[in-house]
Amino acid sequence: MRADRLVATLLFLQTRGRVTAREVAAELEVSERTARRDLEALAAAGIPVYSQHGRGGGWSLVGGARTDLSGLTAAEIRALFLVAGPLAVSPELRTALRKLIRALPSTLRPDAEAASRAGVMDGTDWSRLPVTAGTPLVDELQRAVVGGLRIRLGYARPGSPAGTRTVHPLGIVTKAGVPYLVAGTEKETGGGDERGGQEREAGEGSEAGDGGEVAADPGQAGLRIFRLDRITSVEVTADPVVRPDGFDLATAWRDLAAPMEARMRGATVRGRAEPTAGRVLGGLFGGRLRLGAPRADGWLEMEIDGPSPEVVAAQLAGLGARVEILEPPEARERLAELAAELAALYGPV
Repeated sequence: MRADRLVATLLFLQTRGRVTAREVAAELEVSERTARRDLEALAAAGIPVYSQHGRGGGWSLVGGARTDLSGLTAAEIRALFLVAGPLAVSPELRTALRKLIRALPSTLRPDAEAASRAGVMDGTDWSRLPVTAGTPLVDELQRAVVGGLRIRLGYARPGSPAGTRTVHPLGIVTKAGVPYLVAGTEKETGGGDERGGQEREAGEGSEAGDGGEVAADPGQAGLRIFRLDRITSVEVTADPVVRPDGFDLATAWRDLAAPMEARMRGATVRGRAEPTAGRVLGGLFGGRLRLGAPRADGWLEMEIDGPSPEVVAAQLAGLGARVEILEPPEARERLAELAAELAALYGPV
């Protein structure tokens, strides 16, 4: 977990006074690139960490070497514990936070302890169903990512049996509260592919975050996104990960997510909605909904982006007569088909 590494990096800095990215990488058993990103993240978070180039340079805390955290202000300590506290679900991170609190001057400890208790991460939805993968699998994935080891991944999308494939784990990204594994894959013909999985699920009314594996062509080698709660097993191998040249996790994620985000806005449906339907529409479509000023009839102008007109029509069907689709024609036709199906099934009232 990155919060765990950041705390460990900060403690290592305090102990050594000045460190290089290579020394941090060796101490925490991560790549030098990861160590440098963690040091930069501490600086970006407001921790007084600075780098000095040239011979004898490295990373230091403002004020020089210390054995406590007196170089941090109360606001900086509060920011650190507000971020790390809700993530302290593992025994290792809880231990690290306790050590960090003990290293603080006594006058700053109460605020740090309060900040660490100020947030909670709930891994269930409102039906009390888990929305993140189980801790054992997450721990194994993180171990493989940090250790740079390939894994044999068991993966199942809804309605299909689980398949397995060997992947090169490169990082874990959380989008809208849902964690995904970014991994490199080799061309395989076995199970585990999700050819068109996200588009198919989006067609059933899901948001982009409900998708499974994302790739231009799941049968080919390349980078993939695997949703963690679809992973059924993780077997860490002894084979090293092959990282693409110049790989950067944030950049790779943007490149992988962009096509799906674009597909989620592939079509626009226009219509009108009762003012009372605005909150429901906002919950269904989020940023893909645009409501305009009231019309002469008192209803609101409405524009909704979606994967296709038919998908948006299906999502609007539950609102009944509170919304009316005006265009395109295929959305109106799909809504009429759904109405006829429902009438045939349930009969006249």
